[in-house]
Amino acid sequence: MKKVNIYTDGACSGNPGPGGWGAILEYNGLEKELSGGEIQTTNNRMELLAVIEALKSLKEPCEVSLYSDSSYVVRAVSEGWALKWQANGWMRNSKEPALNADLWEALLSLLKTHKVEFIWVRGHADNERNNRCDALAVRESRQFERKK
Repeated sequence: MKKVNIYTDGACSGNPGPGGWGAILEYNGLEKELSGGEIQTTNNRMELLAVIEALKSLKEPCEVSLYSDSSYVVRAVSEGWALKWQANGWMRNSKEPALNADLWEALLSLLKTHKVEFIWVRGHADNERNNRCDALAVRESRQFERKK
């Protein structure tokens, strides 16, 4: 399996509001940047979408080290929350639905294809690629701010 590093970040102005996501894929000394956004969304949706779109862009099953500053994403996968929500019909508990079930479903499906290790990094700190992902995400969200 090819070994790929992926860095992701999401941003949202207003939460909900205009949002963007950014991702950097690193393989064999090469880098590829991806980004996108939505006019009305949340920060957590953009964090998830960054991970999903980055994994979807891989052309074959890979071993991935995925770096994210989203404890929501990292913990939900690493601590098994997302799988529990799925097993419970996308309910967090007996009264509360799990948010973003559509995106969690997509991510869990991709995790069946790729071997992914989720690594939390401190946001807006000294991780150069996380900071670049943040800049990509913010740039995308600002494009949608102008369209409001």
